[in-house]
Formats: sequence, structure tokens, C-alpha cells
Amino acid sequence: MSSIELEHWVDDVARLTSPDRIQWCDGSAAESDALNRLLVENGTFTPLDPQRHPNSFLARSAINDVSRTEGQTYICCSRPEDAGPTNNWKNPQEIQHTLRGLFRGCMRGRTMYVVPYLMGPPNSPHTRVGVELTDSPYVVANMRIMTRMGQIALDELSRQGHFVKGLHSIGLLDPQERYICHFPEEDSIISFGSNYGGNALLGKKCLALRLASAIGRREGWMAEHMLILGITDPQGRKTYITAAFPSACGKTNLAMLIPPPEYQAAGWKVETIGDDIAWLRFGPDGRLYAINPEAGFFGVAPGTSPLTNPNAMAACRSNTIFTNVALCPDNTVWWEGLTQEPPAECIDWMGNSWKPGSTTPAAHPNSRFTAPASQCPCISPDWERPEGVPISAIIFGGRRASVMPLVHQAFSWQHGTFLGATMTSEKTAAATGPVGVLRHDPMAMLPFCGYHMGDYWQHWLDMGARGGDLMPRIFHVNWFRKDAQGRYLWPGFSDNMHVLKWIVERCQGTGAAVTTPLGDMPTAEALNLEGFGLSPEQQAELFKVDRDEWRLEVHEREKFFRQFGDRLPAGLRAENEALRQRLS
Repeated sequence: MSSIELEHWVDDVARLTSPDRIQWCDGSAAESDALNRLLVENGTFTPLDPQRHPNSFLARSAINDVSRTEGQTYICCSRPEDAGPTNNWKNPQEIQHTLRGLFRGCMRGRTMYVVPYLMGPPNSPHTRVGVELTDSPYVVANMRIMTRMGQIALDELSRQGHFVKGLHSIGLLDPQERYICHFPEEDSIISFGSNYGGNALLGKKCLALRLASAIGRREGWMAEHMLILGITDPQGRKTYITAAFPSACGKTNLAMLIPPPEYQAAGWKVETIGDDIAWLRFGPDGRLYAINPEAGFFGVAPGTSPLTNPNAMAACRSNTIFTNVALCPDNTVWWEGLTQEPPAECIDWMGNSWKPGSTTPAAHPNSRFTAPASQCPCISPDWERPEGVPISAIIFGGRRASVMPLVHQAFSWQHGTFLGATMTSEKTAAATGPVGVLRHDPMAMLPFCGYHMGDYWQHWLDMGARGGDLMPRIFHVNWFRKDAQGRYLWPGFSDNMHVLKWIVERCQGTGAAVTTPLGDMPTAEALNLEGFGLSPEQQAELFKVDRDEWRLEVHEREKFFRQFGDRLPAGLRAENEALRQRLS
């Protein structure tokens, strides 16, 4: 599609939605300042203290619009079987008719913003152009942080000649009329009735994962819900790693990890490429290379603090949008976990007075900060490399209080695909529904895979066959195992460096390990657990493989696989059976 076709599409949407005016966004600082003033004037933004939080704002959403609505997120393709059992399907023609009815006149009295944006670094062959039409200035302000937005995208469009269409309206924020629809056969997105980031910032989960995963399958690359980090060892060698965790399970903390002092003194260094999404393609040397298609962080606020993630705190000090956190009397923000002691009083995320002892949280459990990635102190000088960075390891990890050991390495790419396909995690506040319920979340892509999950796994296996011995090594971690008293066994945060060091060593052909039915695990000496204060019993529990528990896991995985029918790759069924045999 050319720029002329873009203009025709904008005109068509304007005739349908009847906005009072149309504003083409250029991404300039002047435009951003004007938009922020508008958001302050209409009450969406509250300016924060200019010394403590320069050019930063608090926003509050509707109380019924605080997370991804997976039940109202749809893959709209010709055949329901191509969406698969883990996605909600809608007939494209029928849902288009419904959506046209909802969009007819919905922007009357509002401005329609034309938001051209890039997913990916400038001048990269991996980069895609998207255009979002929206009536939400809040969405525009966030898209300016999360993507490379404005004229830079129009310039790229003139070179590529193609863009992904995204149409969004907040509507009336009625949960009964909320649709997040993806059309993989047309490379388009339509979202109605939500102003929440994952539903409304159409470059993020919608394009960068759901559509991109389908595009990647067609074109021979991968779009994954993964952080990317670079680890430099004392010899100056740099190892790049991706890691997939469900939302609110520590991706941002791991992506911005600061090694413990003894590691820093020895010469170890960790740098951030991205905290949420990775696009992976084969490079000329046959290795997988990854880019971060985003330009910002959309981080979960609760639990983030100077102790747990000082890099994230520095990244969101200025030029940041805080959504659904608490507002203190001095016009600073607060959320649970930010400080050891809560403020004496504040205004909670719903706009009500809050004091310690209140029965409701001050900040919503899924409250967020939207901050430029360039502000992160540990951002890598390689984070915008057009060709991406070569990946040596892939880590999968969920939130499991029991059963799953601290870390193990897959025996092969097929076995590693099995580890990712059978990943389970306790549900967090990032999605609607009860928190803490255990669910299967393959590759942390359950809410984000844009086509049949069985075909997605086969694509993983096909990529592995194509890359052969050059494919990354695959690992599984669990930072969240608890003892019988419900206490976490592993300290996590910066101490995760002990596990990362072992993973780097395994990629380099060293790192002591023992073979178990699950995979290769590090020896206690390889992790250097001295000084952790863990008893021998606690260390044993961290790595315990209870064969009776794991036989139940095998049975549960077999049951999970049944829903995919003949589209389940035979290799994954074989891996589950092989695990059963190793356990016996």
C-alpha cells in the first residue's frame, strides 16, 4: 500500500466514524507537548512533581478497563480450525459487519488521530510499518513512547510500500461491546471499547505478537513474547539470551538485572536489549538474530522498586506515563512494593482517599509505567542494531510454587520446544480472571499466538531443523518455588545472575551439570550457592525431582496435548512419552 492508499483508507474511516477533526501525528516534541496539555486539560493526565518526575503524568483508567481482556480477543480468519483451540475465533465477514455498526459515528465530537509508527529499529530489514487510527489521545501519548512514531514511519512506508492497518476507538468503554480483533489474512487489527495498553496500543501485543507470529510463520521467522539481554563475561565475550515469561512474572526485572557486587568486581556485565518482545530471524551466518521491535517499556509497577529493579526506576523517572498507580500529596506516585513503608495517605488508583490498612490496594495490581527504553541506564549500545543480535540461549520460565526445579537445560531443540510448549504458570493480574490459578501458557504465548498453537509448535520444530547445530540452547527456570511454610526458596532478582552465569557457561561448552529425567541441571558448585544461607535441605528442594509429582505432570501434559488433535507435532508427543520412560 502506498501513501495514497493510506490517505484513501483514512478518508474511508473518517466517513464511517465522523470525527470532528483529523490530526496526522508527526512525532515531534511540539506535538507531544500539545497533546500532554490537552490530556491535562481534559482531566486524563495529572502532572507530577517536575523535580521528582520531570515531564511525567498520572493517568487513571475506567475501573472496568484495567487489563487485557482475553475473552474478548479474537483471531478472525476464514476457518475456525486455523485459529485453534487456544484462541477465540470470529468469522471475518460477520465480525466486520458488527464492528462497522459500532464504529459508525463513534468519533463524533472527537479527534481522529492518524498514528504512523515503526515496529523495529530504523533502517532495519526486520522493521514493519503500522498505522493506528484512534480517537484516544492517551493511546497516542503512549504510542509515542512505545514505538518510533510519526514522520519516521511515513518515510519508511514510502520505501516499503506496505503497512499494517489498525483501527481503534474507546467507544463507550462498555465491556459488553469490547472487541480486540485480528485479521491475519489481511494484516489488520480492529479494537473497540477499551483504552487499556494491551488492547489499545495496537503496535504492542496486537501487531508485534499476534499478527507478527502469523506473518513470521509465512515468511520463516519468529515473533516471541521474550526479553532480550546481553551478558559480558570477564573475558569480554558477549552472550545474548532471550527469555519467555508470562506477564508479571519478572521479565522486566530479569531484562534489567544488575549483577551482585562480586560478579561486577569479576567483570560480569548485563545489558538490556528489550524487556517484552523479540523478533528472531536467521542471519547470513545461519544463527538466529533478534531485534526488539519496541521503543519503550510498558512495565508492571507493583513490586518494582529501587531494591528490586533500580534500572527500571531510573528509566521511569522522567518522560513517563504512570497508569492506575497511587498519587501522593506531594504529586509523586506510589505503589505496593515501591517503599517498605506506605505513605500516610494518598489517592488510590480509583481516585479515592487511601491510608495504610485500607482493604483495597492503593495501586491496581496491573498498574503500569510507560517509559522510553533509551532512558534505561543498562540499555545496550546494540539495542537498535539493524541486523539484531545473535542469540545463544532461550530461557522459558513460569511461576510455580512446587514441582518445577530452579533450572534445567533441554537435551535438544525438540526437547526444548517441548519444555516451552508445556510451560505452566500461576495466573497474574496482567489478564482478567482469578489470580493464582495454574494454567498452561506455551512459550508465554497463550494470549498472543495469532494462529493454531499446534502449527506454531511445528514452526518452532521447522526452524530448529533449518538452523541445526547453530540453534540456541534452551533452558527452563523457576524463580518462585516455595518451601513447606510458603516461603520462596530462591532469593531471585540480582541473584538470578548465578543461574545466568551457568547458562552462559553451558553455551560456551563448560558449566558442570548432572543429567536428570527433566534435563541437565547444574551442580551446587557450578551455581556457587555458598553464602546464600540455604540449608542442604533447602538446596535439595530447589532441585528436587519428585517422580510421583512428575508422573502426574506427564499425564496432565498428555491431557493438554489432546485438544490439538492431529495438528499436534509428533515430536512433542514423543518427548512426553520419553519423559515418562525416563521417570520410570
